[in-house]
Amino acid sequence: MVRAVALAGLVCGLLVSAASSAVSDPGPEGIWRMTSGKVTVRVRYCGGQKLCATIVGLAEPLNKAGKPKVDHENPNPALRSRRIIGLQVVSGMKPAGANRWKGSIYNADDGGTYSSVLQLSGNAMNLQGCWGPFCKKNRFIRVP
Repeated sequence: MVRAVALAGLVCGLLVSAASSAVSDPGPEGIWRMTSGKVTVRVRYCGGQKLCATIVGLAEPLNKAGKPKVDHENPNPALRSRRIIGLQVVSGMKPAGANRWKGSIYNADDGGTYSSVLQLSGNAMNLQGCWGPFCKKNRFIRVP
């Protein structure tokens, strides 16, 4: 009887520990805001273990004419009228180690697509885009 109680206590302890680990490490999915406040993205799994990110908010969503900002720098003229909010900017991020993914990032500011690395550390996410040896890193914080 004592063994059964001890075993039940051990199983309950393991379940509580596993549940609290899952809560403390929510993974990459969620809403993230750039530390500058300029851009907010939603990160989701978009095919197996691949990650994608879509712009869901801008600090300044309207252009000087008071209209929603569009993808006017896109190299494809047919895509230049699509709105920035709702634009998928990170795609095909494949796992590349613990809390690390590699894929592509689209920069609507210049219409370029760059190789990218996403690194997650708790409620902070670093997203780096590179063109050859030149890289730019942005830091995002999870939005509760």
